[in-house]
Amino acid sequence: MKNFSTGAAWSLAGRRAAAVMLACLAAGSAHAIECRFRPNAPDQHVVVKGDTLWDISGAFLEHPWCWPQVWGMNRDAIRNPHWIYPGQIVYFDRRNGRLTLTRPGGADADAGQPPLVRLSPQLRTDALGPDGAVPAIPSSAIEPFLTQPLIVENDTLAGAARIAAVPENRVYLGEGDRIYVRGDLNGATSFQVFRPGKALVDPGTGRTMAYEATFTGTARLVTPAGNGADVHSFVVTRSVQEMGIGDRLLPTPPAVPRNYVPHAPQQPVAARVMAVPSEVNYASQHQVVAVNRGALDGLDVGSVLQLYHLGQKVKDPEGRRKGLLDFSGATLQLPDEQYGELFIFRVFGHVSYGLIMQATVPVQVGDVAKSPE
Repeated sequence: MKNFSTGAAWSLAGRRAAAVMLACLAAGSAHAIECRFRPNAPDQHVVVKGDTLWDISGAFLEHPWCWPQVWGMNRDAIRNPHWIYPGQIVYFDRRNGRLTLTRPGGADADAGQPPLVRLSPQLRTDALGPDGAVPAIPSSAIEPFLTQPLIVENDTLAGAARIAAVPENRVYLGEGDRIYVRGDLNGATSFQVFRPGKALVDPGTGRTMAYEATFTGTARLVTPAGNGADVHSFVVTRSVQEMGIGDRLLPTPPAVPRNYVPHAPQQPVAARVMAVPSEVNYASQHQVVAVNRGALDGLDVGSVLQLYHLGQKVKDPEGRRKGLLDFSGATLQLPDEQYGELFIFRVFGHVSYGLIMQATVPVQVGDVAKSPE
């Protein structure tokens, strides 16, 4: 997270702004999270390019993801807080315990605020915002994970069509080349092509949950199987890596809803970090990790989890022999230590992608990610 001075950032406040100590019930969560202003919160901030709503809120709030509650997003009628722009000034009205775009003590504290809007059951918003508005989270870090099959769960892999043959003497397939595909297309005509990679193993159970997938390109159906042919004829429409026999095909997914309103999960979730960026053992702020929980476990897009290092067992330094009992091998269980926060932005059945929003130490495979406390 950025280090802010008295120019630290935040975004629009609602008409009913939060009190200095506000018990915030996260949308749909089973328990309340205290959403407090920081004791050293600045008086104002000039919004600059590169700010995000998460970073901005972290300068004013102890829990950065509380900004929807500060805006009153759990109410039926609120102001739309998402679109703020570089150059605007956000003020902390300490007397009234709220944030405003108008200098405290001015004639109209709500001047320049967006009009009231009525929410549907879920508020969806584009990460980038319109016309240069400040995004909710660093969108560039997650864009590749929104459009490509970088995780493929076991049941999906088992049912995926595969490239069964390519034209003779073809080593590298490029745009316009033919490929021949075996398998059920389920009525789709446009596909993404991928190659299954490293198994993603649940740190708790040792069970393979899914596979990393290398995106190799896209292909379009030309002629379905039939009339004596056992395979479908496809044409390669894009090739980003070598594509060949054995690669799998998945239908091009619809646009991923970008419901980037942070909230606690609707039910308690205890996940483990299952994978970090390829070829490395650690991850840091604004990198993506995979966890071993998904939609079937209570996660949805926008869920926030707290990151912990799993408490270790250590030898008790005071362990000693007492009478006939030997305590020399006694151990102590250390507590899990919280060190960061994870924002879930893409969810599968039992696997999800999360963006590390804050971390004071590196994230490792096996670390705990659970509902805020």
